[in-house]
Amino acid sequence: MWPSFEARKRAPQDDGITRRFDPGAAMHLKLDPTGGIDDGEVARDLGQTTADIVVLSAADSDLAAFGAARALLPSGFPSLQLTNLLALGHPASVDLYVERTLRDAKFVLLRMLGGEGYWPHGVASLRRDALARGALFACVPGEMVWDPALAARGNLDADDAEMLWRYCREGGVDNAALALRYAAHLIGRADKPAPPRQMPAAGTWQASIIDDERPNALIIFYRALLQGGDTAAIAALREALAARGLNAIALYVTSLKDTRSAEFVAATLATHQPDVIINATAFATGTATHADGVLARADCPVLQVAQAGMSREAWEASSRGLNPRDLAMHVVLPEVDGRIFAHAIAFKQRVEADGEFAPTLYRPLDDRVAATADLAAAWVRLRRTPRPERRLGIVLANYPNRDGRLGNGVGLDTPESLAVVLGALRDQNYQLGDAPADAPALLRVLQDGPTNELHDRAQRRGGVSWSLEDYATAFAELPASIRAAVTARWGEPEADPHVVNGAFRLGLHCFGNVVLGVQPARGYNIDPASNFHDPELPPPHHYLAFYLWLRREAGIHALIHLGKHGNLEWLPGKSAGLSRDCCPDALIGGLPHLYPFIVNDPGEGIQAKRRAGAVIVDHLTPPLTRAELHDELARLESLVDEYALAADLDPKRGDAIAEYISVARPCAAARCRGGESAATPSTLDAL
Repeated sequence: MWPSFEARKRAPQDDGITRRFDPGAAMHLKLDPTGGIDDGEVARDLGQTTADIVVLSAADSDLAAFGAARALLPSGFPSLQLTNLLALGHPASVDLYVERTLRDAKFVLLRMLGGEGYWPHGVASLRRDALARGALFACVPGEMVWDPALAARGNLDADDAEMLWRYCREGGVDNAALALRYAAHLIGRADKPAPPRQMPAAGTWQASIIDDERPNALIIFYRALLQGGDTAAIAALREALAARGLNAIALYVTSLKDTRSAEFVAATLATHQPDVIINATAFATGTATHADGVLARADCPVLQVAQAGMSREAWEASSRGLNPRDLAMHVVLPEVDGRIFAHAIAFKQRVEADGEFAPTLYRPLDDRVAATADLAAAWVRLRRTPRPERRLGIVLANYPNRDGRLGNGVGLDTPESLAVVLGALRDQNYQLGDAPADAPALLRVLQDGPTNELHDRAQRRGGVSWSLEDYATAFAELPASIRAAVTARWGEPEADPHVVNGAFRLGLHCFGNVVLGVQPARGYNIDPASNFHDPELPPPHHYLAFYLWLRREAGIHALIHLGKHGNLEWLPGKSAGLSRDCCPDALIGGLPHLYPFIVNDPGEGIQAKRRAGAVIVDHLTPPLTRAELHDELARLESLVDEYALAADLDPKRGDAIAEYISVARPCAAARCRGGESAATPSTLDAL
């Protein structure tokens, strides 16, 4: 018999692959009966009872499928136990698991993702236990490619091991049930079942009736979720899109890099031209032949969503939001393909199940699913609205908060760029009314209207007035946490210094269907240099009123922040995977967001992408050239050069030039400081 756990603890043996724990250290080993989803490195007793058939896998989709398959089996079928091997990362946990859970197991199936090197002690222990007890042990790869060397670590015939692998590879509840029947057949408890039922590499999930009058929205998700019956979030997203008047077509794929899957998606794009795509697969998909992958052929916005591998509770408690793994897979790498990150729509959660195994599945978060559907519908609305009917909001930064810094932007002549953008919009049949056509006129409109400077606000011309009553209605619809933070920091709305005669004076100017605005400051009576990027400072009521008016009263189809950079993306909230309680999400809502941004500062542009759903439109840095002198200083330099030549060759002329220089120098200096001198033009013209 295999030595007991206590005997092995007293006399450790070398298994030829990895050495057991030190007995002295074992005297102080505390088994932890608790633990989260990913903490398998803690030594603990899983507390699982033994069973006739035991299945181990690191994939929740595998275990969920086997768990659901258990309900399809007849009464009297061999007992079943399911284990996530990620909980057995510590060698002591493996030893105790073998001692207790595998004690009476007649068949052990291990689906090993990544090869034996990822769990060497576990593979060796399970093999040794099976050989010692005369049990059957199947060790099959978790990948789509057969690995005979890994299978040889088990003690089954190669044909039987490969058949079990085929059941697992095809996946799904039905094939999981067939795999269990095959295991029961090998231990003499059932007849040999049918071969695996093939599942295509890609396909349409629960096809619905397509209404040609409605826009198409494609949802793309992993085939593995369908195999494990883990599609609750996809179903919720599809229902939310359909409720907003879209044809929600859900496609499952092995991977967007898989040739068969890519071909199927391309065929679907040709058959059902989408207005928007919501992609729930991870990583980037670009190749040498198609820089942005197969989705680039659709010529429509691609929204990226995350089904996070963390619990909802951990996400809610985190100021970072998504953990590093989810951030890399679902946000950073998809950005390479140009996808627009929307939201994290689902999180891992242990669900109630019969027996000791509780599968960990993705559970949707309703308000994030709704927010994603709203954003998708908004992009479709923008796409399908004729240009003369589209309403746009264009916001210019103002930092520091002085009128002399209206429309500032790094590496961008923002006023002139605004004039060019408006001209391009007019050429494309956007309705701009009597919008000024040149930069000086545009700046005069902004400077004459309400700005972030607090003096003479009552005398400012133009702008928008929004009553406190209407603002209170909009404010009441914001999340309670935001309302509480704003009120605690800034008091009641009527105390805001931007309120005049019972209404907010907003730096917004309407020209036809386009609204131009000066972005509000993060606060008042504070140092803008130290608070512009403050992650804790809630915005004042005036700030909220600005963006709420654009969404509710102006009803804009899209928002443009012109030039690096504004302050919306720096408001309080999570870094990525924002919740409804994060200020950027609460203010911008489901608006399509465009952001011209200088190309050499991706670090700050990323904030706008991940925290405000911005589509960055890069512009180049200004061309380098010699500054040189100009105007009076250039003429003064010419006089100095001429004096240097005349001083030796023609002293009388040199003296005359020196006299002129003595007059011209203070005049030129005064011009540089912004002063005036009546003597300057005549003096220099005479020279």
